[in-house]
Amino acid sequence: MSNPNRDQPANEPIPAKERPFRVLSLDGGGSKGVYTLGVLKEVEAMAGVPLCEVFDLIFGTSTGSIIAALLALGYKVADIESLYFKLIPAIMKKWRAKNRTRALRAEATKLFGDQDFSAFKVDIGIVCANYELERPMVFKNRREQAHGRVDTFAPGFGCTIAEAIVASCAAFPFFSMVEVNTKNQGTPILMDGGYVANNPTLFALADACQAFGKNRSEIAVLTVGVGNYNEPKRNLIHKWIFSQWEYRLIAKMFNTSSKTVEQLRLILFPEVDCVRVNETYSQPEYSTDLLESDEKKLKKLNVLGRESFAKHERSIRKTLHF
Repeated sequence: MSNPNRDQPANEPIPAKERPFRVLSLDGGGSKGVYTLGVLKEVEAMAGVPLCEVFDLIFGTSTGSIIAALLALGYKVADIESLYFKLIPAIMKKWRAKNRTRALRAEATKLFGDQDFSAFKVDIGIVCANYELERPMVFKNRREQAHGRVDTFAPGFGCTIAEAIVASCAAFPFFSMVEVNTKNQGTPILMDGGYVANNPTLFALADACQAFGKNRSEIAVLTVGVGNYNEPKRNLIHKWIFSQWEYRLIAKMFNTSSKTVEQLRLILFPEVDCVRVNETYSQPEYSTDLLESDEKKLKKLNVLGRESFAKHERSIRKTLHF
């Protein structure tokens, strides 16, 4: 579809007042986040600018929270890909939860330093699960996003970006649950946001409608999953890990969470323009799971993301008004 603003170059951003309120929602899925990056690389090429200049609101869960945070800080997708291909093997090759968590915390601290939520260039939501209260806990950067207790709102609950990321990625029992010190929420024990919303689209839509006062007809959503694949043949360590029921069920739980949110979105927000990119690849060579650490396999998944984009390219261009 041609650019609706015909007098404007195709890759020059459309002024915000002439386009919809653009929302980007990124699923969790561990190593499979490289698929998400494949999709986003093509979206960035289509836009012609970093994605922090394209979207008005970015939400992410687990691995999606890492990508969301980096995009919201102004990173280009290619730079995030380079980081992922280094970080994933370093973290996922560890075979104890505490060691994976330690490695994740070290890498997050190295990557984000002591930056807090004031560093973001675009509004954001990072989804976690509060283990003790058995409810969502979403780290945000704008008071308008508070949905209650506005006067005591603290961006990111007073935590650093690194702390929020580690919490959102705490996919227990693959990773350890983490305790964070907040300014206004005590010291909650948190775990992976996939337990409450592996697909954070509904949380993002709640902010777009309620926090930012957008009419549903004004909103355009791109929601990106991590792809669907068969389970891989496992090495001895993984066979032992996945012989325990809690490890076998976690992937099912996260996938069910993502599909439930997507079903509810279709029912509750039918008038919101939305494109969901999350293709299924059943070929044996693509079999994988959230602990994938083989660089060759990760690169294959990244290419699949780019292929998935191609299937939805026209819809994405139309929905986001490119």
